[in-house]
Amino acid sequence: MARGINKVILVGNLGDDPETKYTQGGMAVTSVRLATTTVRKDREGTNQEKTEWHRVKFFGKLAEIAGEYLRKGSQVYVEGRISYDEFQGQDGQKRYYTDIIVDEMQMLGGRGEGGGGGGGSRGDRPQRSAPPQRQERQESAPRREAAPASRDFGDDFADDDIPF
Repeated sequence: MARGINKVILVGNLGDDPETKYTQGGMAVTSVRLATTTVRKDREGTNQEKTEWHRVKFFGKLAEIAGEYLRKGSQVYVEGRISYDEFQGQDGQKRYYTDIIVDEMQMLGGRGEGGGGGGGSRGDRPQRSAPPQRQERQESAPRREAAPASRDFGDDFADDDIPF
């Protein structure tokens, strides 16, 4: 039996550019503010929007990816867990924070939205065609014709050759 489940899934837009710092041990930590908006109808039938802001943290390789590819306004899907923290402020007051610690991330949206369409999980590299600075050169290169969609594999193609 499971001890408990602490799982969060959010899809939203970044409120600011990511902020990446490094621990003394050299591990990257990237923080972002993520906005999620819900819409509901009130009694008069008018749409009411409510925006919630979330403190989201990435660690390790995933933090480096988030810091490099995400920008203000980027739409992103994140999975992770809730973490509660408290500390004593300089004024002597206790401060409480709720953070989302990300385990998996998927960048959404197109290049114009800062998303990029790639993604990462548990520190994997995002699946991008090229970093943003190289895409301009790629787009100016001549495009190759696509291969025909259907090919005749004949009878020598066995189900055992399928990788899944």
